[in-house]
Amino acid sequence: MSISAIILAGGRATRMGGLDKGLVQLQQKPLIQHVIKRLKPQVDEIIINANREIKQYQSLGYPVLCDEQADFIGPLAGFSLVLKHAKHDHLLTVPCDSPLLPPDLAKRLMQGLVENNADIAVAKSDGNVHPVFSLCKKNVLPSLTAYIANGERRVSAWQKSQKYIEVDFTDAADAFINLNTFEDLSSLELKLPN
Repeated sequence: MSISAIILAGGRATRMGGLDKGLVQLQQKPLIQHVIKRLKPQVDEIIINANREIKQYQSLGYPVLCDEQADFIGPLAGFSLVLKHAKHDHLLTVPCDSPLLPPDLAKRLMQGLVENNADIAVAKSDGNVHPVFSLCKKNVLPSLTAYIANGERRVSAWQKSQKYIEVDFTDAADAFINLNTFEDLSSLELKLPN
């Protein structure tokens, strides 16, 4: 089954001093390039959701979509965009600040989705759920549109209102490290091989 993916890079990154997180360097490459490298073999289409530094994101060679809502409503804005604009019926969402995402993320989420006849599959590891690492079907768009229109913003609450399944990635828990601060970035840099 074909999969479209969106990389969520549209946030404010307040804990990174307002720098655009996807463009922060790790091993001399922007974080988003690490994410793209891991994502590319897994999906049939990549879309980037960004609200700043648009030209820099466009230079990566993928479509860049900006939030349709003006007030930074969070990851659901990106979910909504990919549901409206993706070419394929299955949609993978990932953040721009998790450079170690699993090489089999799409495959395992798809397996969970199909086996459980679910509409949304979400990654979890060590008892923690990672709502922005998800695979969903396009048919959830009307419920998301209504949820956003009602002023709701919590990703997990919306997901759990659908036919929802969690897929265990405890064997790859480090893959879900997201880099919210420069300290997080430095710590990861020390662990990675050169």
